[in-house]
Amino acid sequence: MKYTIILILLLLVLVIIPWKSHPEKFQDEQAPPQDTLVTAIHDLFTNEFSDLDETKRLDQTIQRFMNQWEIKGASLAIMKDGKLIYSKGYGYADEENGIKTDVKHIFRIASVSKLITAAGIMKLVENGKLSLDDKVFGEDGILNDTTLYYPIKDKRTKNITVENLLRHQGGFSARYGDPMFKPVDIAKKMDVPAPADLNTIIKFVLSRRLGFTPGTSTNYSNVGYGILTKVIEQVAGEEYERFIQDSILIPAGCYDMHLARNLYEERYLNEVRYYEQADADLIQSCDGRDTLLPRSNGGNNIEALYGAGGWVASPTELLCFLASIDGDDTYPDILSESSVETMVSCPGFSLPIGWMKANNRGDWLRSGTLAGTSAMLKRQHDGFSWAFITNTSNWTGPHFPQKIERMIYQAMNRVKEWPDRNLFDPAYCKNYHDQKKLLANEESPKFGPPTPENLKL
Repeated sequence: MKYTIILILLLLVLVIIPWKSHPEKFQDEQAPPQDTLVTAIHDLFTNEFSDLDETKRLDQTIQRFMNQWEIKGASLAIMKDGKLIYSKGYGYADEENGIKTDVKHIFRIASVSKLITAAGIMKLVENGKLSLDDKVFGEDGILNDTTLYYPIKDKRTKNITVENLLRHQGGFSARYGDPMFKPVDIAKKMDVPAPADLNTIIKFVLSRRLGFTPGTSTNYSNVGYGILTKVIEQVAGEEYERFIQDSILIPAGCYDMHLARNLYEERYLNEVRYYEQADADLIQSCDGRDTLLPRSNGGNNIEALYGAGGWVASPTELLCFLASIDGDDTYPDILSESSVETMVSCPGFSLPIGWMKANNRGDWLRSGTLAGTSAMLKRQHDGFSWAFITNTSNWTGPHFPQKIERMIYQAMNRVKEWPDRNLFDPAYCKNYHDQKKLLANEESPKFGPPTPENLKL
């Protein structure tokens, strides 16, 4: 009997101690992740909400543009003074399966992702975890793990600061092409299996000489924002995606933004199918196999882009994110006014932080292109902000967002009167379904980011 009791106690110790140390390992593997308990803003309404007489001419302009450039599907969201007034999908999210684009569909947003990464860095600065002047490499740098990133070829690399990377002044050149899109070549040069991951890409870049002394010139750099991904992970002590979601996106009210995956079969629930221009070349599979694939479906290693271009989002949630970093309290901000001003400043003719362009009038712009997508996010000085994303790329490549900007300008000018409403307000959406009009109810949630409490399924 005594030995039986001892055996039982021993078994209890072996079970209870590991559970207390790592309870997540003992959870039901089929249990949904926590963020499925809340509904994304774009799931609260559909295209029907923006089928308005006032915006028919805008819709016509967009449809003509899509026909002209053979765009399969696109989505547009418009905000005025922090209030979402319009959101609608066009064409097909997945033509082969007959799925039309609706506001719920999410797209790869390419380099618009850099704005999300920049916001993550600024949040760490605000929390006292980081300084823009901190060195990134070297013995006293943030990324000083000799097993991952060393040896360094160019001693000037040790002078690269966080702000240098944010403003594309890290010294990286395009002498060898864009390393973020050479997963097979770099894997061969570094003698690792393809595709080369982000750590390998960074190590490869550091094994070459810089194109210029950090801080003395500007050269747009995807790898610089890839490095910032690792800076966030090192300083925050957790994975990049989790930190950004927990510290930036969810506080901003964005629940359906994720890091993209390479293949159509691995897409997210609301994600579109991607299309390239009819004459687009196939390339070698990013995993090194002798298979030719579309760049948008296994050719490019999208999963290695991370903070440089790896996010998927809907235009609606992109505007939700923008409203939280614009310095306007109509929609509560997640960054301080000082951080916002730093991001849109351009000292010494440098690029702004995260943004592609920013001027003294208050116009801020961020574009992005990848095979299979073009994205544009713009905040205008007149109080309007908008996001437009396609699931089809164009032969003009990074110049295509400029055409999008001109088209949206023309389309919005065709609207004489915009609806006075706020689709960010869950009460508006609920009452629309109930009576198709906004009820005057003092207990309705205030305008601002939705919360897990008022968006539970």
